[in-house]
Amino acid sequence: MKFTVTCLLFSSFALTQVSAQTPTSAADAKPAVQRRMQVPITVSPEIGAQQEVTFRLRAPQAQQVSVRGQWDSKKLEMKRDEGGLWSVEVPSIPAGVWEYSFIVDGLAMIDPANPQMKPQRSPSNSILHIPGTPANVWDFQSVPHGTVHQHTYLSKALEKQREAWVYTPPGYEASAEKTYPLLVLQHGSGDRHETWVKHGKAHWILDNLIARGKVKPMIVLMTDGHPIGMVPREMADKRAESLAAYQKELLEDALPLVEEHYRVSHEREQRAIAGLSMGGWQALSTGMNHLERFAWIGSFSGAVDETEIQTALQDAPGTNAQLKLLWIACGDKDFLLDRNTQLISTLKAKGLQHEWHLTAGDHSWPVWRDYLAKFTPKLFQ
Repeated sequence: MKFTVTCLLFSSFALTQVSAQTPTSAADAKPAVQRRMQVPITVSPEIGAQQEVTFRLRAPQAQQVSVRGQWDSKKLEMKRDEGGLWSVEVPSIPAGVWEYSFIVDGLAMIDPANPQMKPQRSPSNSILHIPGTPANVWDFQSVPHGTVHQHTYLSKALEKQREAWVYTPPGYEASAEKTYPLLVLQHGSGDRHETWVKHGKAHWILDNLIARGKVKPMIVLMTDGHPIGMVPREMADKRAESLAAYQKELLEDALPLVEEHYRVSHEREQRAIAGLSMGGWQALSTGMNHLERFAWIGSFSGAVDETEIQTALQDAPGTNAQLKLLWIACGDKDFLLDRNTQLISTLKAKGLQHEWHLTAGDHSWPVWRDYLAKFTPKLFQ
């Protein structure tokens, strides 16, 4: 934020100086003075030395403004000054990557002064990142870093333009021969293919764990999990259509794209699929029905209709022989906890091997970042 503010102030000063040097009359000089008095720059959020954070929003016509942050369930009312600038200081917000939004006369909106925005299907949350001391696994650290590649392609399966992001680990470009295992990593229903990077910090999590020797270097494919657009949970037929379209595009377009452009292993033992919430559902259904392609499956606060994975459930010995890991985790305050515990009961009754992690937390990104940091060290060992 300081760099952005400095650039804007410098640009404004430079323009004013040029105008001031070349007036031809008093009338010409007046606009230069007016330019110096244009709307002040709003800095928000501003993080202090003790992790106190000041939020600001310039909204002269607003009647009521508050800020709602993920670090606390309560809304905080903001106060307006004579110039129409609303502000509030929040003392000592814990280190982490948090979502927040302004509520302006009842409307939730992003912070227009903050370029860090959570990628969503309907964007309404900005990002507040407070690094930890010592650094958290999702913080940027002084270690070798991988690369995130952006792809736009024509999906033959869906007959439309699509996008995907691909992470390659540190050192990938240094070798022209080494192949890497592949993790397909899916987002949730309200998010987009880039959310695992921009908000989930998956690339930094992997960079930091690889540097510590805890994670095997891998390539990560992140696709758009909404092949036919967002589908409400209550529309069962559309959800089935969306799942079928997702799987078709993944197998016929996205995986071939990665195989063409990157040095990924083609062995099923070197392929994993995982996701959060809706992505966990996609990972469970896709992975359990395509064990010929994936040997490692992870579900973070996901849920699956057991009828979708009946083949795997009915042949537990065969499934156990193919699966390297079925890793399932959910928070104790997650609204999908009951569905997860029901699935775990079924897995136990069928004799299907799995890892179950009941953790503290709700249905949110602070929980899922931690799950990724715990899941990836188990892969491809």
